[in-house]
Amino acid sequence: MDAELAALAASGATTVVQLMAQDAWTTVRERVLALFGRGAADRTESVRAALDEARIIVASSGGRDDDPRLVALTSDWRERLLVLLQQEPALAEELRALVAHATDQPGSVHNVITGAKVRGPVIQAHTITGDLRFG
Repeated sequence: MDAELAALAASGATTVVQLMAQDAWTTVRERVLALFGRGAADRTESVRAALDEARIIVASSGGRDDDPRLVALTSDWRERLLVLLQQEPALAEELRALVAHATDQPGSVHNVITGAKVRGPVIQAHTITGDLRFG
């Protein structure tokens, strides 16, 4: 069970840190606070402060996954989640639901075309079924 909780904590930490840079963060933040707080205002406030500090680090990282601060931040949240899950294994389902919900959310896309002159349509798509015609 500890290996399963460790894997879940790692997945949860990665998800939480990645979502700090996205528009969905406000909603996810409240879910993380509820997970850690479990109705205790003092726990909620300390986690809120840690989440706010972490979001500043994520925002200043420029979205680089290899930024050592993000690696350390993810490790920190993995440890926090693992301790929480070891103390209250019943919260595993709530964390699984948070991760599942987060991975179902569409992300933002930013495209840049450089080094060539484009003289026609440019398309980025996940799945295209059927014909695609222009003009």
